[in-house]
Amino acid sequence: MPSTRILVVGVCNGGKTTLVTALRRLGYNAYCVAQEHSSVPRLWALRLPDLVVYLDVSYDAALLRRKVHWGPERLEKQRALLASARARADLCLDTSDLSPDQVLAATLRLMVERGVTGGPGYLGHGQAER
Repeated sequence: MPSTRILVVGVCNGGKTTLVTALRRLGYNAYCVAQEHSSVPRLWALRLPDLVVYLDVSYDAALLRRKVHWGPERLEKQRALLASARARADLCLDTSDLSPDQVLAATLRLMVERGVTGGPGYLGHGQAER
């Protein structure tokens, strides 16, 4: 049985790569799509995700995470490009005031509620990596 495909999508500096890296480390089939840079409204849906996590961030928090050379209007444009993904999302998180561990914990809670298990490398909670 193939593992659940978990798509992480959202605005720049929202924490997509950090969350995907953490989920993969736990053995989950997680990936992100750079929908915020595409004019194809449903690019995110082409890989047929089973679970969609949408991450947002305020402009001020985005500036604290990484130096950006764009203003808040670009963030609004990204949100508009992501409207269909956000509408379909199983979980929408504003990561502005959340740590990466809190974002991961919220995502894992949703996955437990939905009965999502990891892929072949899944260790389960409380088991140490070898």
